[in-house]
Amino acid sequence: MRFFIIVFFPFIYLFASNTPFDLYKKETNPNQHTLLIIGGIHGDEPGGYFAPAILEKYYKIKSGNLWIIPNINADSIMANSRGIYGDMNRKFSIINENDSDFITINKVKDIILDKKVDLILNLHDGHGFYRNKYENAIFNPNAWGQATIIDQEKMNGLEKFGNLDEIATKVTNTLNEDNLFQKYHSFGVKNTQTKFKDEQMQLSLTYFAVTNNKPALAIETSKNITELTYKVIYQLKSIEEFMKIMDIKFERDFDINNYKEIESRIFDFGKVKINDNITLELSDIKNNIRFVPLKKEDNKFDFTHTLARVKYNDNKYEIYIGNIKISDLYPQIFDVSSTNNKIKILVDNKEIETSFASQIDIKNDFKILKSDFRVNIIGFSKDGLDSEDNILIKKSDIQENYSIDNNKTKYRAEFYKDGKFYGMIVLNFLKENK
Repeated sequence: MRFFIIVFFPFIYLFASNTPFDLYKKETNPNQHTLLIIGGIHGDEPGGYFAPAILEKYYKIKSGNLWIIPNINADSIMANSRGIYGDMNRKFSIINENDSDFITINKVKDIILDKKVDLILNLHDGHGFYRNKYENAIFNPNAWGQATIIDQEKMNGLEKFGNLDEIATKVTNTLNEDNLFQKYHSFGVKNTQTKFKDEQMQLSLTYFAVTNNKPALAIETSKNITELTYKVIYQLKSIEEFMKIMDIKFERDFDINNYKEIESRIFDFGKVKINDNITLELSDIKNNIRFVPLKKEDNKFDFTHTLARVKYNDNKYEIYIGNIKISDLYPQIFDVSSTNNKIKILVDNKEIETSFASQIDIKNDFKILKSDFRVNIIGFSKDGLDSEDNILIKKSDIQENYSIDNNKTKYRAEFYKDGKFYGMIVLNFLKENK
C-alpha cells in the first residue's frame, strides 16, 4: 500500500511505504485555514470516497489549504465492507496494538492533531433520511442519511469554527435551497450529543477530534439513494459550503449540478502502468485479460486514480477502483527486462517512434518495423512467422475477441528478446475507421 503526500506551491511528493492510505495536500498559504477531508472510513459507503477522489483530481485551490484522505480504509473499500477488521470508526478511543487498523488509526490521529488543521469532515453514506420527527421507518430521527452530524452544539472557548450547530445549519440550509434532485433528498442537522447519549459515538473519529479541541463534523448522504452520482454531488456541494465558510477559494471546470459531467468524472478510472513497460487504460478495460506478461513476484502497479488498488487473489491480479472491481489480470510469467530503445512503427503511411508502455492511434493500418525484438501481436496470426513485424496490418486482420477493451478498439503488441519480456504497446484503432 502507498502513502502519498502531494503538496502544491511548491509541488512535492513524499512517500512512506507502511501507511495504507493516501494523503493529498493542496496548500497555498500556511497562514490561511486548512480543511481536512477524510473519506472511506466505511468501505461500503462509496459516496464517502468517490467524492474526495473527485475533489483531489478536479479541484484547484486558489487560497486556503485543503488536505484530503480519500481512502482511509482501503482494504474494506475493495471488499465493499463496512470494516473487514471491525468498525474502524469505533477505534479512536482505544485500540490494541495487534489490531490490523492500528497503524492507520494512529497516523490519522497525528494528522487530525496537526496544528495546521482547523476543521475536519468525515464522509459517510448513512441509512434512511434524517428527520427531526418520526414519519416512517425510512424518514425518522434515528436515520443518518442526508444529514450533517455534530457531536455537540458548540466547543466552548474555541474561536475558530467551534460553533458546530451554527456552521452545520448554515451548510444544510444552503444545500436545501439549491438544486436537489428530489425534494425528499433534503438535509438536516443531527446532534448526537455524544458525551451524554451515545457511547458508541464516543469511540468515533469526530469525537476524538472534538475532545482534542479540533472542530469536526460528518457528512452523511443516504444509502437509500441508489445513484452514486447523486451522492457524490451532494457530498461535493456540502464540502464546497464548508470551504466557503473557511475562506478557502477553489476552481473547478465542470457544472456541479450537471449529472452527466459528474458521472463521467466518477467513472474516469485513469490508467495503470505495470513494471514501467505496460500501460492500460482502465475506464473501458475488459473484465478479464489473460496471459499478461508479468514477473513471478514484485510486480509494480502505478495508478493515476486515487482509489485504485490491486490485490493478488486466486492466481490473478484484481484491479479495483474503490469498491468496483475493474478487471482480473491473469499473468503469464516471464523474466522482465527494460530498455530505453524506441520502437519504429509505420502508422497510416507515417513513420513514428514510440516507447514501451505507450499507446498509438491508428486510422487504417500499421507496420512495426524490424528491430532486435521479436514481436507478438495478440490476436493476429500468419503461418511461418517467428516475429510479426514488417507486416502491414489492418484492424480486420486481428481477431476482435483479443481486444483489451469492451469497445474492441485496443490490442496488444508485445516485444521479446532472448526469452525475456521487454514491453507492450497498445494499438488503438480509432472508432470512426473501424
